[in-house]
Amino acid sequence: MPSSDPSLPMTTSVPTMPHSISWRSRVHRWLHGQGFDSPRYTLTRWLFLRLLGMIYLSAFGSLWGQIHGLIGSAGLLPAAEFLNHVHRSLGSAAYWRFPTLAWLSAADTSLSFLCMGGIILALLLMLDVYPLLAAGGAWLFYLSLVNIGQDFLLFQWDALLLETGFLAIFFAPAHALPGRTPQTPPSRTVLWLLRWLLFRLMFLSGVVKLTSGDPTWRNLTALAFHYETQPLPSPLAWYLHQLPLTFHQLSTAWVLVVELLAPFLIFAPRRIRFVAAGFLIALQLFILLTGNYTFFNLLTIVLCIVLFDDAVLQRVLPRRIQRLAQGPAPAKPTPVYRRWFTGLLAFTILLLTGTSLVPLIAPSVRAPGAVYQLARRLAPFHIVNSYGLFAVMTTERPEILVEGSMDGQTWVAYRFQAKPGDVHRAPRWIAPYHPRLDWQMWFAALSGADNTSWFNTFMLRLLQGSPDVLSLLDGNPFPEQPPRYVRATLYDYSFTDFEMARENSGAWWQARQEGVYFPVISLESIQELPPWSVPGSLRP
Repeated sequence: MPSSDPSLPMTTSVPTMPHSISWRSRVHRWLHGQGFDSPRYTLTRWLFLRLLGMIYLSAFGSLWGQIHGLIGSAGLLPAAEFLNHVHRSLGSAAYWRFPTLAWLSAADTSLSFLCMGGIILALLLMLDVYPLLAAGGAWLFYLSLVNIGQDFLLFQWDALLLETGFLAIFFAPAHALPGRTPQTPPSRTVLWLLRWLLFRLMFLSGVVKLTSGDPTWRNLTALAFHYETQPLPSPLAWYLHQLPLTFHQLSTAWVLVVELLAPFLIFAPRRIRFVAAGFLIALQLFILLTGNYTFFNLLTIVLCIVLFDDAVLQRVLPRRIQRLAQGPAPAKPTPVYRRWFTGLLAFTILLLTGTSLVPLIAPSVRAPGAVYQLARRLAPFHIVNSYGLFAVMTTERPEILVEGSMDGQTWVAYRFQAKPGDVHRAPRWIAPYHPRLDWQMWFAALSGADNTSWFNTFMLRLLQGSPDVLSLLDGNPFPEQPPRYVRATLYDYSFTDFEMARENSGAWWQARQEGVYFPVISLESIQELPPWSVPGSLRP
């Protein structure tokens, strides 16, 4: 207190801080850092959107060269026929059940336009030119392709890109050109929705591994099989497969710990959140190095960017980029209508995500019927999706060898872009490129030809020498004219070890024939069958 004697100089006594408050202050500084009570996310948004544009570019770019062979008029699952079928079955409801710009036209030129337009929109997003419109357009174009892609665009990363891209529309600033106009601050609501998406992606991936009842995850031997049986392994997978069982058990345990525990650190204080980002990014890099999962791992890493704030990114981004990302001062306030809309968006997404999370955590609890009805109505837009890769680990690797012959005696194998075939051919690194036929061949080997809707058509297209379908393969062994006969044989593949590789001229695989996957057919044999016995996809 001030001195009561006016002859003495004025002094002020400083009260002693309670020990508990001082301790809490030190903990707060340790968890958040000095002066980071209100972190900024302008650079975070800038980097996130630029990297998302690169993911879109990869997705549209790799699809453009395959689209005609997959769903074109002479492809494996023609989009025009698919849309005609659903319209006949559903009537006007088909437009809501399968929202796509392809309703205007599903011709080959239109499919190319959707891919090419998506590439342009991705480039605009990367260049920060009309980012809000570019993000919205890229999402709409990719949604249009996914909803007509049938088996070939039903992968979880396609759904993840759509869900991430939808949120990015409301995260993007509304300016036209970079650095020219003041920006609105990044929406904290959408920032947390992106973090919630990352949490669901990783946590659900861990939960399904345990709830599936698969013994390999429970006894920690899953990765002893994974490197060998995954769809498209990398060369590194062969070497890791040779390591002792203890390594595989420890790495399996590490995967489960990261997927089940690290996601909760997403909601922790600032510095612990950075630790979560480190674990999640490390896991994705490990998966990326050992297998080809297209853009999935890169997209997950991009989602991890939202766990960092500007103060961290300022240490790695050049000053010129920082000035460009900030835009001219002062920043514009966020319009009231946009804040209300993002609030409604958050409420809807949190409501819908409960339909996938609640049954896993509390199976006896049921969400209200109206919530499930809303989820079904919005499902075609892929705003909220369920995730969980490798819930059941495959322990064997069936492979399909497709062959053609001119005389029925000498058979020549068709070679795919990345899937195993020739046992001496090394596994490849091709991600983020996505060879969609190769991926579906992995599923086809597991499920059988009778349960694979497109495989009959694939064999017919080989007999016809379809250029669009042949472009999906790694070359054409019959360049002069199509083969007269085709067949498919099922093999069991497994990695060699170091000794086997030395004894077999460096073979990466060993193969054992299992039986016939698809019998020998020719165009003549199909035409001789009665019409009622020939599947529609096999009619020339």
